[in-house]
Amino acid sequence: MVKVGVLALQGAVIEHIRSIEASGAESVVVKSVNDLAEVDGLILPGGESTAMRKLIDRNRMLAPLQAFAAEGKPMFGTCAGLILLANKLVAYDSAHIASLDATVERNSFGRQVDSFETKLSIKGVAEDFQAVFIRAPHIVEVAAEVEILASHEGRIVMVREDNILGCSFHPELTDDHRITKYFIGMVEESLAKHKNL
Repeated sequence: MVKVGVLALQGAVIEHIRSIEASGAESVVVKSVNDLAEVDGLILPGGESTAMRKLIDRNRMLAPLQAFAAEGKPMFGTCAGLILLANKLVAYDSAHIASLDATVERNSFGRQVDSFETKLSIKGVAEDFQAVFIRAPHIVEVAAEVEILASHEGRIVMVREDNILGCSFHPELTDDHRITKYFIGMVEESLAKHKNL
């Protein structure tokens, strides 16, 4: 059974744990570099990206997280997690983990009161995924090698670049586990590929 970690420094951790377990994988709460070494793939949850970055720095996890992605291990960022993964942020001089070749704009769908739900068609995942947007970012542009999986009203909201998956919304806040299962499939593919090297 694959082990999928959830970065548990801040944000919607429990919801992702439930979704991983409902999808048939083993979940691991990741709070340290030692925890990170135990997992095959990692989810960066929604929450507050600035607070998460401070806690990442406090726990000396930035370089290990960057190395995790560079080794080809799958990472999936939702909402704030997407912000952490992007290599460019609108109106900010520096990025965080910077493993996804995309430019992301924070809070581009408005404030908390502007939260909404909508059905999305997600390439390779679902034609009718009920997506929950809360203070959501969006993906302004992507490099040529980044595959766009979903858009909403002309804005890119889900992408994949090799072992990196990112979305603007919160799939863990629904009972639909198809996106989590898709990510677990990425982790299984990665393990099989590295086993054959």
